[in-house]
Amino acid sequence: MKYIIRILFIAILTLICVGYYFKNSGDHTTGDKFVGIGILTASFILMPIFIYHRWKNKKVKDYMLTDENLRKMREFQEKKENKKG
Repeated sequence: MKYIIRILFIAILTLICVGYYFKNSGDHTTGDKFVGIGILTASFILMPIFIYHRWKNKKVKDYMLTDENLRKMREFQEKKENKKG
């Protein structure tokens, strides 16, 4: 999965760079098409794949502010302050 993400990222960067090359050489419509395709690909293909890859096998409950997690954070903060002082 990470190789697919890397290949897509490099392809998107290449599309955007080629698009800006065309824009600088005078062909604005072709350059805009390449840049647009690169941005759309990054938004609608790369980002969902990346988010899925980073969040799979994770517990969403660990990242929510529940009473239990707030208590753990307070205890951790108190331990940290007691070590300093």
